[in-house]
Amino acid sequence: MFPFKVGKRIYWFTLIFIIFCLIAGITWKAYSPAATTISDVPLVRTQTVHINNSPQSYEYSGEVRGRFEIPLAFRVSGKVIQRNVDSGSIVKPGELLMQVDSSDIQLSVQTAQAQVNAAESQMKLAKDSLDRSQALYEQGALSKADYERSQSAYDAAEALNRQAIAQSEQSVNQLAYCSIQAQDAGIISAVNAQVGQVVQAGTPVLTLVKGDNREVEINIPENRIENFRKAKQFKVSFWALPNITLDGQVREVSPMADSVARTFKVRISLLNPPPEVKLGMTAAATVMVDGAGDETAAVMIPLGAVYQTGDTPAVWVVTNDTVNLRKITIANFADNQVRVSEGLHDGDILVTAGVHKLMEGQKIRIGNAAL
Repeated sequence: MFPFKVGKRIYWFTLIFIIFCLIAGITWKAYSPAATTISDVPLVRTQTVHINNSPQSYEYSGEVRGRFEIPLAFRVSGKVIQRNVDSGSIVKPGELLMQVDSSDIQLSVQTAQAQVNAAESQMKLAKDSLDRSQALYEQGALSKADYERSQSAYDAAEALNRQAIAQSEQSVNQLAYCSIQAQDAGIISAVNAQVGQVVQAGTPVLTLVKGDNREVEINIPENRIENFRKAKQFKVSFWALPNITLDGQVREVSPMADSVARTFKVRISLLNPPPEVKLGMTAAATVMVDGAGDETAAVMIPLGAVYQTGDTPAVWVVTNDTVNLRKITIANFADNQVRVSEGLHDGDILVTAGVHKLMEGQKIRIGNAAL
């Protein structure tokens, strides 16, 4: 009987344990919907909009250049036989800067002069013949046709003489083109040819910076051009002159971007530069841009924050852990960001990831500290 009682007890204990497990499973299943409901609230990443209304500054490095930079070139081809200046030389008007070999052109001048002499002799002979023909024609001893032939021969000789004189003057001009003289006072900023080098006509061999006007040339990206139009203040500093800061104003903005760097050249004129500012110095131009002054100023936000189903872009704005869709106006795009000109206010919290999985009025959980 004893083994039978022990087996009976084990049976009841097993039955009680099974009933307990069934009750626990039913209880867990009853509460599982609440856990599922919690997990349905999405976890999002956000960013807080900060609009800076104070002036912003952008600094660009550049180089001191001359206001008037004149490339100088020979008007004839030849071999350089003399160079009287170096880079940085100060020149005066009329000073001989460079010269090419003029031996061949001198021979051309002599040939042209000989042709002038021959043409003058022919013209003189034709003139004497015309005078005799005219005297005989007036006496009736010469026909009118012979007189007109003498007149025609003189006219042709006179035309040949004028042609020879023009060719001679052209050869003289070619001889003058064998040398480059300074037309204005200034500084030589570049030398592109050396003695012994054969240069072609029209190839720049020197660069003359005329006058004392100085500028700073910088290169700006295309997304900063609008800042230059709104800029009211420019400050130019120099790496070699830390104690000098000058005012400047934009004189010229290139209408086309560089084909390689895709930047625009900008020339900033220096106002009353001191003599210490030399050509070629490294300069830094700081552009001051005023802030917007209101809450709807343009602001940069991540491209992933934009939600767009039609033609109107929008963003999800978080208010009390609930998202609401707000329309915005995009000014431009740059570097995986967008510049929003209308629709945002200082302090707005935006959803920056997973925007296409949200619905209007949906509860969310913020999974990061607002940036």
